[in-house]
Amino acid sequence: MKFMKSLPLAAAAIALPSMGFAQDAAPGFDEIGPYIMTTLLFLVGGFLVFWMAAGFAMLEAGLVRSKNVTTQLTKNIALFSLAGIMYWAVGFNLMYPGEWIIEGWLGGFSPTSLEPVGLGAADASLDYASVASDFFFQLMFCATTASIVSGTLAERVKLWPFLIFVVVLTGFIYPIEASWQWGGGWLSEMGFSDFAGSTLVHAAGGFAALAGALVLGARIGKYKDGRVVPMPGSNLALATLGTFILWLGWFGFNGGSQLAAGTVGDITDVGRIFANTNMAASAGAVAALLLTQALYKKPDLTMVLNGALAGLVSITAGPLDPTLFGALWIGAVGGVIVVVAVPMLDKLKIDDVVGAIPVHLIAGFWGTMVVPVYTADTSFVTQFIGFAAIGIFVFVVSLIAFTLMKGVIGIRVSEEAEINGLDVTELGMEAYPEFSKG
Repeated sequence: MKFMKSLPLAAAAIALPSMGFAQDAAPGFDEIGPYIMTTLLFLVGGFLVFWMAAGFAMLEAGLVRSKNVTTQLTKNIALFSLAGIMYWAVGFNLMYPGEWIIEGWLGGFSPTSLEPVGLGAADASLDYASVASDFFFQLMFCATTASIVSGTLAERVKLWPFLIFVVVLTGFIYPIEASWQWGGGWLSEMGFSDFAGSTLVHAAGGFAALAGALVLGARIGKYKDGRVVPMPGSNLALATLGTFILWLGWFGFNGGSQLAAGTVGDITDVGRIFANTNMAASAGAVAALLLTQALYKKPDLTMVLNGALAGLVSITAGPLDPTLFGALWIGAVGGVIVVVAVPMLDKLKIDDVVGAIPVHLIAGFWGTMVVPVYTADTSFVTQFIGFAAIGIFVFVVSLIAFTLMKGVIGIRVSEEAEINGLDVTELGMEAYPEFSKG
């Protein structure tokens, strides 16, 4: 027994010298800590933003009519998957050019590559984060842009032309305009500020959605004899669930955009961003709740849901610098924007099924323009120029893409298909088959 008890002590004594040498050779946490923590921030933030894909799917499934739910869900999972492939093949390197413009375009096709398996500290670039985590995080923003378009064009757009547009949007349109700011392009050099994408992601998606809505036209029966005909969604419980999922995902969206977590200051800033993000969403929801009660004598749940989302979009361009009170009033204005803008679009006969244009484009404009109130070294003029440049680029290219597809392959389902529902005509399956079978 005594011999057996002495074995661990002997082994430890033998191991001590080698452990000492290993510790001498290995880099300390001060050297590798920022790399590890920032990589972890990207991974956690990335899967939170990924969860927003589920939020968009549930929100849209709840706000479309039951005869179109399956088609909407198919669009959402397909667009996210296509974004994943296109951002790897083209988008990431187009958004962050570096040497790829020379080696890729002139030297041959060069999709994104990741670090080798089992990368050691000696071989890693410890000044930032892993390429894989950065790619993963940025991909989620790209996919979010496409998700915004999906809801606006619901209930009358053909599946495959929409997915073709997703390929163009995620592979080329979004990476190009995002490179102007986040890729060190001309907007960044000019001093434009968009912390997490009120313009680059949300307004860009809104402009693409607006172009598609104009080319596609309104749903049959939406505008009749000078009045707007309500077309209630199939499941407000799903829409509410989707909103809460998006709210949760937004913490990764804004918090991860700090792009660093290796210091006390960085991680403190992430906490501040979380708090401001939540405050803006809360204020947007409450503002929409109170305003719909005042205008219509009854609260409108769909407006409250979109009010929360508009508050989130409004704070996204500058979630770090405002006080909590600042986040409150910025988000509240976003909630008001939704309540005012939705009927305004209907007066213009622009049919936006889920209200994505007010939430993402108009609130995105507000969020971008309010940045200089709290953020130093920014200006209202520069913010407007940046918003206008991205808006014009995305809208014009999207308008051209939708117009070309309309003329060549058609983008709208037949009148019969629209009346019967896209689930049966486009897919041959229904989300709620028991309702139609009696």
